[in-house]
Amino acid sequence: MTPRRLCLLGATGSIGDSTLDVVARHPERFEVVALAAHRNVEKLGALARRFRPQIVAVLDPHAATSLERDLAGAGLPTRVVMGAEGVMEVATLAQVDTVLAAIVGAAGLAPTLAAARSGKRILLANKEALVMGGALFMEAVKTSGAMLLPIDSEHNAVFQCLPATYARQPHASGVRRIVLTASGGPFRTRPPAELLNVTPDEACAHPNWVMGRKISVDSATMMNKGLEVIEAHWLFGLKPSAIDVVIHPQSVIHSLVEYVDGSVLAQLSHPDMRTPIAQALAAPERIESGVETLDFARLKALTFEAPDRERFPCLALAYHALEAGGSAPIVLNAANEIAVAAFLDGRVRFTDICDACTKVLEAVPARPVGSLDDAIAADGEARRVARQALNLATGADRPLATHT
Repeated sequence: MTPRRLCLLGATGSIGDSTLDVVARHPERFEVVALAAHRNVEKLGALARRFRPQIVAVLDPHAATSLERDLAGAGLPTRVVMGAEGVMEVATLAQVDTVLAAIVGAAGLAPTLAAARSGKRILLANKEALVMGGALFMEAVKTSGAMLLPIDSEHNAVFQCLPATYARQPHASGVRRIVLTASGGPFRTRPPAELLNVTPDEACAHPNWVMGRKISVDSATMMNKGLEVIEAHWLFGLKPSAIDVVIHPQSVIHSLVEYVDGSVLAQLSHPDMRTPIAQALAAPERIESGVETLDFARLKALTFEAPDRERFPCLALAYHALEAGGSAPIVLNAANEIAVAAFLDGRVRFTDICDACTKVLEAVPARPVGSLDDAIAADGEARRVARQALNLATGADRPLATHT
């Protein structure tokens, strides 16, 4: 068996942790060729010593220099590259056939798009690649012959429930709609009036999933689910009206696909990212992931409810941006990144996140996006307006690089 040769973008985040756990269980199937991270060089160095990749990329140049000294002192031949150029280099390495794209936020767009243009097998966890560059990204996949496999648990669940012919004949497959499930996060039952003064730690205390702080806040506002709706539109070629969201507090059913004959298929598993990662890593085969078996006798109930639009207004914003098209999803994502970062830093309130996103969508008109430069320009404009809306100091308009 020839092992798949992997590059992990965002190797030190929670998705990287889960991926490397699965990889370590199957050393005969996978070889880690390259790792990339932002600045967590202590963890990246430990991963390099364990998996011995050929090359690692560090976005922060100062951190890269420190890691280079560390690996040289350990006698490892691993090459260290730095900056955005270094991340682009590892994403397009000729020696790599599979790229796991797990850089959080807009910072992941360029390297993930480069991997697509290079014809890689892409395991996509960075939803912003499609939220910001949907048409560009899907065209790159089509033109280069890249293979795109979703890692988000919801999109991976949809992928597993679709017929094998869907990618070739989406309109002839009898799909009526897809339903993405959401846990409702930590504030599902909290009265909306009490959300004004919640703390970052409260917002990051997800009841079911272990995630990074930024995506945990997005789950608490349900912006994460809204962005997943936009991502699903591009992944599966469905109109917004054919993509629904339902609250499912147990997080056992990850998504459902309804067919025109009334049948509904669902994918179930424990809320553990190793399940979708293992599916995508080995597809079309199945491999052991380390996730325990579901014990149906212990599942007392699987419940569902409609999202409360008063508690979760960000969900409606995402549908609005998708309907508006053009640069509107980019604007929404950029405003959200700025607002969430400010909330996590204690500079704004939780409820200011949605308010800022609303103001920025109203202030920045949707424009056509025909190139990566167009996407970057829209992102930058939205960030500037978001900082003004939140009364933040200027100077941090670049995409957040939160893949620690």
